Amino acid sequence: MEPSATTAPSLPRSIDEIRAEFPILGREIHGEPLAYLDNGATSQKPLAVIEALDRYWREQNANVHRGVHTLSEEATSLYEEARQTVASHLGADRREVIFVRNATEALNLVAYSWARTNLSPGDRIVVTEMEHHSNVVPWYQAAEEKGAHLDWAPIDGEGRLDMEALAALLERSPKLVCVAHVSNVLGTINPIPEIACMAHEAGALLVVDGAQAGPKLELDMAELGADFYAITAHKMYGPTGIGALFGRRELLEEMPPFIGGGSMIRKVSKELITWADLPAKFEGGTPAIGEAIAFGEAIRWLDQLGLPGAHAAEMELTSYALERIGEVPGLTVFGPPAGDDRGGIVSFAMDGVHAHDVSEILDRHGVAVRAGHHCAQVLMQRLGVPATTRASFAVYNTREEVDRLLDGLLDTRRVFEL
Repeated sequence: MEPSATTAPSLPRSIDEIRAEFPILGREIHGEPLAYLDNGATSQKPLAVIEALDRYWREQNANVHRGVHTLSEEATSLYEEARQTVASHLGADRREVIFVRNATEALNLVAYSWARTNLSPGDRIVVTEMEHHSNVVPWYQAAEEKGAHLDWAPIDGEGRLDMEALAALLERSPKLVCVAHVSNVLGTINPIPEIACMAHEAGALLVVDGAQAGPKLELDMAELGADFYAITAHKMYGPTGIGALFGRRELLEEMPPFIGGGSMIRKVSKELITWADLPAKFEGGTPAIGEAIAFGEAIRWLDQLGLPGAHAAEMELTSYALERIGEVPGLTVFGPPAGDDRGGIVSFAMDGVHAHDVSEILDRHGVAVRAGHHCAQVLMQRLGVPATTRASFAVYNTREEVDRLLDGLLDTRRVFEL
């Protein structure tokens, strides 16, 4: 159900005030104001995040955890403060938050460390048809190496996960269930707490790709019930090159390190090497220090803005976009109808026009969207298309930008004489 104007949470600032915090939104593309609708790929950054990164380079640039001089101590304090900010945002212990480069690396860490230690020949891993390649390829590689099997949970005709089929797959006693919180193509919001209960009752661990959920939903690890949860800063109004893996502490304690080198060791001798305590055990080498600090600033910015209000605004805009796009002849829209289980991602295909051509013509109108298989080729096969065009929304997007998307789509039809 679309949130009503009387019950939906509101934002503390107007849309114009929010947009003014994003310098890039003042750009023009081909003489048109930028309408940035590619937030599923990466979001733009508010000035607070840009300034946090710039300030680190200007004032605290030094390595962390190693020096006893002032710059190193300041950098270490800011870096660990950022970890605590992320942990608090997730309702987690700081030792359960591992800094990584992105959600892809987070999922690979689990695949290389937990899966390769715990999988045996004949074990099963459940993935879904809507997964990004980052939540497929690591499990495929681990299964190939260990002699395990991948089982595919299907989606229904509206792009929702088939829960009955998932339940049937869980009767095979898999070791892992791997699922996206929000589909990067369909916008489907999966019921993670329900899936967690089902997985745990079947004796499986739950691995969640939260890359698309991070900027949209409040995330409390205790309420969600995930054993591992991956997020990435660059989709959460933060910088690239930094993300986080949440893992239940008891699982992380038992897992071997993912990367060997400096910082992740307790002691090295010719005879024996022992590992550092969490979270350092999984953070070998010099980390992305400035990016982590700016990630913390992005989290603070999101928390101050309020995710309930941001999500409500995004859902309202998504509902409007689905309504307007429905006016375009010959357009197939994928995913559930507007409602509580659909986030701000709208993928579509235009009859007779390749997704790349649609995107190129939209760019002439200053409208930035994504085109391609979106690193979800299994899902494309399920949908019966080689690619889609995807518009994905953020808190700074407006109805006027959706109207410009519609104008661009109608122009595409004129260009191709449809």
